[in-house]
Amino acid sequence: MNQLGAILLFYKPYVLWSFAINTLLLAYNPDIIPLIFTKFFLVLLLWFIIKESHARKKLVFYKNLGISTFKLFSTLFFIDIFVSLTFILTLKVFI
Repeated sequence: MNQLGAILLFYKPYVLWSFAINTLLLAYNPDIIPLIFTKFFLVLLLWFIIKESHARKKLVFYKNLGISTFKLFSTLFFIDIFVSLTFILTLKVFI
């Protein structure tokens, strides 16, 4: 449970960006498949940026908790997909 809390702590600064991207995707193409591919690409881009910058020092905290980089970003992807699908499907009902 502590690991999930730590992963959610890592996800917290990216929530607003995720909702902004969800809104843009909803305006452009409200289908689910492009949403999943876009989110996957963005998680890979985030991983690359963190790995190649000084922000990789943040990953030491998660490694000390026993969370590998793969586990961190894959869980981040699934949490983001869950939040995004909930957001998109809720908005589709009202639009």
